[in-house]
Amino acid sequence: MVKRIFVLALLGCGSYILQAQQMKQPTYVLAIHGGAGTILKKNMSDALEQAYRVVLEQSLHEGYQVLKGGGTSVDAVAAAIRVMEDSPLFNAGKGAVFNHKGENELDASIMDGKTLLAGAVAGVQTIRNPIMAAKAVMEQSEHVMMVGRGAEEFAATKGVEIVDPSYFWTQPRWDALQRILKRDAEKTELDHGAPQTQLAKPNDEKFGTVGCVALDSYGNLAAGTSTGGMTNKKYGRVGDSPIIGAGNYANKQVAVSCTGWGEFYIRTVAAYDVAAQLSYSSAISTEAAAKAVIEKIGALGGDGGMIVLDHNGQVAMPFNTEGMYRGTITKEGKIDVRIYKD
Repeated sequence: MVKRIFVLALLGCGSYILQAQQMKQPTYVLAIHGGAGTILKKNMSDALEQAYRVVLEQSLHEGYQVLKGGGTSVDAVAAAIRVMEDSPLFNAGKGAVFNHKGENELDASIMDGKTLLAGAVAGVQTIRNPIMAAKAVMEQSEHVMMVGRGAEEFAATKGVEIVDPSYFWTQPRWDALQRILKRDAEKTELDHGAPQTQLAKPNDEKFGTVGCVALDSYGNLAAGTSTGGMTNKKYGRVGDSPIIGAGNYANKQVAVSCTGWGEFYIRTVAAYDVAAQLSYSSAISTEAAAKAVIEKIGALGGDGGMIVLDHNGQVAMPFNTEGMYRGTITKEGKIDVRIYKD
């Protein structure tokens, strides 16, 4: 009888170990996003979808190579984002959208979770890779944010690549602006009757802001975000991407990068909200904290998503739109790229 109980106990123990192994989550070291919005399979050709996947995989690979070589999470974030900034597919760097005047104004930020140092640039028009300018602000100045021509002058003195504004001109983004300008011109007087406390929903069919969060071999986290803003934006509008705590945040516990309707991320201090929840309560999971913030934004009328990576290597990527360009890479180098809601 005792022998039978012992065997059953062993079997039970084995079953518990098996369940524990099955429940064990992979350890992620880097995650990226390329924007959230109305991204539907029916509107995407196979060739275009493949083009997005290629760039997302390249971004993950570049960031991972930095980490694999013993580099810091800050350097990995910058490397991953540069890839997406150099692609016309995303609303950052080369693919930045046009403002109301037919110009490109770019924003970016980066934050080191170990030190809480951060750097950001906003409204720049001649910096090829705004994320590198933000990194220079963080590492080579006493400031956190620089804007416009001042940011451009500073970046130039630090060796950040400067380009002619024409570098950012792309036909698809120009065509998108013309469509929106035409729709604006055709609006009736009824469109102006909405309460002033409400925000007009952006005309963009998707948000192409890019971002990255990374965890290095030293256990340090970092986050970065870069964007061209909102098509047809006016009066020097700045969204959440370069604002520490709103569109980007990192500390020793978690790193967050956001994408979506920036006004709502600013109003909810979205990125910091995730970090605060995790700091104030050990009972809440990273996924639950991130999801709660996206639900809060949705309840206010905003949309978008975010990527979150914690110090344990666990990732959350919630969004309330039809899709979000996103990808992860594990400690072992396994890449997973997704686009649609699934």
